[in-house]
Amino acid sequence: MAEITTIARPYAEAVFKLALEEKALDRWSDALQWLSAIASDAEMAALVGNPRLDRAQLAGLILSVSEGRLDQEGKKLVEVLVDNHRIAALPAISRQFETLRHQHEGQLDAQIVSAYALSEQEINSLVAGLEKRFSRKIRPDVSVDAALIGGVKVTVGDVVIDGSVRARIDQMAVALKR
Repeated sequence: MAEITTIARPYAEAVFKLALEEKALDRWSDALQWLSAIASDAEMAALVGNPRLDRAQLAGLILSVSEGRLDQEGKKLVEVLVDNHRIAALPAISRQFETLRHQHEGQLDAQIVSAYALSEQEINSLVAGLEKRFSRKIRPDVSVDAALIGGVKVTVGDVVIDGSVRARIDQMAVALKR
């Protein structure tokens, strides 16, 4: 996972710089999300690794599927990624672009994983607490993972706040093994 992140970083930074210069953050965000969805498709992934398909054919296929959704710079990005065998990095490029965009806009992304579905009020309360702690606007991405048993696990950048029952059980298990 770290390898694809490392590969994606320079592309995301270059696209972000271009988007800032063009004042086109929304347009690039949409284009990268679209290309990410294409690259994540199982059928497309099979074509990316197909030795019978040359680079021009692969780029042509992606561009034909993206007809009307990409400008000239977007088309150039596809061609560069195909030439460098980096199409599979598109989802990571898109994620990193969004992270750069949110940082630029003074926002932090928070992955909130709960053992059960949270109400809107619970999410708002949690986000308000996180905004106070980090002194920044928080954009929550909420998901449910029953394996946590109870509680919530929050990840904001490199900070992990794990208030789940699963984490407490794991801590007790470590303590008992000493």
